[in-house]
Amino acid sequence: MTKIDIFSGFLGAGKTTLIRKLIAEGYKNEKLVLIENEFGEIAIDGGFLKDAGVQITEMNSGCICCTLVGDFTEALKKVIAEYAPDRIIIEPSGVGKLSDVAKAVAGVESCEIGAKVTVVDAGKCRMYIRNFGEFFNDQVQNADVIVLSRTDTASDGKVVAASAMLSQLNPNATIITTPWAELSGAQIVDVMERIDSLSTTMQEMEHHHEHHHHEHDEHCGCGHDHHEHHHEHDEHCGCGHDHEHHHHADEVFTSWGVETPKKFSESGLRDILSRLGDEEKYGVILRAKGFVDSTDGGWIYFDYVPGESDIRRGGAAVTGRLCVIGSKMKEQAIKELFDIE
Repeated sequence: MTKIDIFSGFLGAGKTTLIRKLIAEGYKNEKLVLIENEFGEIAIDGGFLKDAGVQITEMNSGCICCTLVGDFTEALKKVIAEYAPDRIIIEPSGVGKLSDVAKAVAGVESCEIGAKVTVVDAGKCRMYIRNFGEFFNDQVQNADVIVLSRTDTASDGKVVAASAMLSQLNPNATIITTPWAELSGAQIVDVMERIDSLSTTMQEMEHHHEHHHHEHDEHCGCGHDHHEHHHEHDEHCGCGHDHEHHHHADEVFTSWGVETPKKFSESGLRDILSRLGDEEKYGVILRAKGFVDSTDGGWIYFDYVPGESDIRRGGAAVTGRLCVIGSKMKEQAIKELFDIE
């Protein structure tokens, strides 16, 4: 039986960084397969993880369940048949709904869901609940473990407030607030495994007492009678809500991606990233990442989330790539900012 761990998290929360840490320090001697589901035309993260010897399947088709339910379950079956992994790690798009992903996985035989993990940026929790609650709250409410990122740079007050908000959304989840640098990957995997064995025990108890539907309603966060939920799933792409109130990721979020040979200086790139916060000019930019050729030789890799950017040096790529994701984006203004034709 292949175990499947799902790592969700809003754009730029740090999912890839956490997965890399767990691959290096947590999952010991297991045959792993990583399935990524990137939102956006240009996939950037794949290269990072290939170095760790992990097989990558990238799917650039937006939301896993709503647009990909057929392909996704087929892809999963194919991966299990071809690689017979001990564990599959699924990293859905940052704007994917965890409930959709879990449903798609539940439909595949010969695998079981291990832990559903959601990574949350401690400093941006309130903003995401307010502006993108439909997507963000789904990721939080359906998680077994919530791992706060950037707790080393966020103020204590923000970390406490974020924990309180998340506990309110999901009182059953285990929340990890310790900075990642102070934890080993093995410690985080231990927490995930404990949740996994606890949920198995719970399922056995539920089955024994025949309180399955009642229990499930309490724990799954769908808020509907479960028969009705499956019926909704068939008719309405798995959102479990009336369609007026449900949005596909690609109705709310857009992405702009480009390959470019253009060279950038580090200071020029810093300046560009610092301007992306101007919502009036560029729309709501939630994430920008990529790698570009540098004017002084070498390559620059960058990551941007609102109010924070990270620039580092890395190895040469075949050509430069940029990807910007947001809501109500003004694409022409973004092209001009990066000076791309």
